[in-house]
Amino acid sequence: MANTVNRKGILSGGNFIVDTVKMIDAWPQQDTLCSILSHSRCNGGGPYNILKNLAKLAPDLPLEACGLLGDDPESTWVLDDCKQAGICTSQLNSRAGPSTSVTDAMTDVSTGRRTFFHARGANAELSVEDFDFRNTSAKIFSLGYLMLLDQLDQLDEDGNTGASTVLKNARAEGLITAVDVVSTAHPQFREISIAALKKADIFFINELEAGWILGYEISESNIRTAIRELAQLGSIGTVVLHMPQLAVAYTISSDTLTTQASVNFPAEKIVGATGAGDAFATGFLYATHEGLSVQKSLESAVCVAAMSLTHATPSDGILSLSECLALGKRYGYRQAEKF
Repeated sequence: MANTVNRKGILSGGNFIVDTVKMIDAWPQQDTLCSILSHSRCNGGGPYNILKNLAKLAPDLPLEACGLLGDDPESTWVLDDCKQAGICTSQLNSRAGPSTSVTDAMTDVSTGRRTFFHARGANAELSVEDFDFRNTSAKIFSLGYLMLLDQLDQLDEDGNTGASTVLKNARAEGLITAVDVVSTAHPQFREISIAALKKADIFFINELEAGWILGYEISESNIRTAIRELAQLGSIGTVVLHMPQLAVAYTISSDTLTTQASVNFPAEKIVGATGAGDAFATGFLYATHEGLSVQKSLESAVCVAAMSLTHATPSDGILSLSECLALGKRYGYRQAEKF
């Protein structure tokens, strides 16, 4: 990893989205109606969610945002929300023309599953030039979501993307780099993902996304093989593959594989799963920042993810790290199949 002496804090860049979380009684058939039981406005997008989570998980940690907003009421809402959370917004810029990105996040209360209706807005115009790593003292830079950042997702003739260039630039300035993708169809999903994999110290991915890259379905029985294959596509650090039952991390340089089952959180206590993947990344990144082992980082990740399930929004359920870890001790961890 990069030289991080005297660095502290986390800079997170990419998608900043205003989410409207709507709890519905059931997912409707085409042309039919369902009832919205409640709705609320909140943070959305990986970087925004991670920073809001960290503000609750570790209130004293320096936090910085980098992204692009429109010049509209939603932009004002985001900037005010970040200010209240203690997040530095010197690189969170507003631009006239495009609107601030918004998403309707629909959660079926009967299953906890969610579906998203997304408008890219200003995020589509975020480019390499919008990132400045020369004046930050952050230790970690986290970028997301690939596949929803049009300019940064563009591939050049050498197989690089704007996102991979951003990650390269961050490492050159001494930051540990992390990146996450989003589960959406994209004709160049594999190529865009691999370009970032080659420049990221930490590469987050779930089982669905990993399957799209590798070309086969990922399960507990083949996850060891899958994560090694992912790393061999060009990883320079650690690949972190997570699914509902467990998470696995693999560092190719040391040929080290670490596993952690998810918290055995009671289904009846799940309010919503919006932002659970970002909560997982939050726990892993914070533990990494604090110099904890990969095993402890995975434990933190699954516990923060479980805590996020206690609220319909991505971040409002998050408590301190000690309280998240206590949740794991209270409920224990799932008994994953032998793999």
